Amino acid sequence: MAKKWYVIHTYSGYENKVQTNLLHRIESMGMQDRIFDVFIPKESVTDIKQGGRKVTSDKKVFPGYILVQMELDEDSWYVVRNTPGVTGFVGAQAKPVALSRSEVDRIRKRVSAGPKQRTLSDFTEGMAVKVTAGPFADFDGVVSEVNADQGKVKVMVAIFGRETPVELGFDQVAKL
Repeated sequence: MAKKWYVIHTYSGYENKVQTNLLHRIESMGMQDRIFDVFIPKESVTDIKQGGRKVTSDKKVFPGYILVQMELDEDSWYVVRNTPGVTGFVGAQAKPVALSRSEVDRIRKRVSAGPKQRTLSDFTEGMAVKVTAGPFADFDGVVSEVNADQGKVKVMVAIFGRETPVELGFDQVAKL
């Protein structure tokens, strides 16, 4: 029998507890020869908070789901299925469906990639801001466009009496 990866559905927010419970059950029931790995896919995410402060944290890629590498038989299925916090396997009710090798590789690649940069912005169009860094530091302006994906805002700054659009990073402006 081949060892394959299966997806387990858990109560959302209980993934770490389920992983601990399952590892304990594998140990206590002597299933190490049939259940090999319990894996919660996580990725590092760097959030850029207001004022340019960077906060890096681990976020679950699939909240409410855990991957388990095992040889599927009645005993191993029973151990996993009856672990506290597990609501079931993903797939048909009668028989769980294993992930393909390419799906597992894609998940592993995503998890092993470096931290993803994500920006949390409360900037909105029409908001008055002060430029805090760069050649336009200390200028006041009004946000005309917000690009959250790139972490940038377009600010209309009055230079020599004319409104001029200036593209700045979230970390270069502050709310007034």
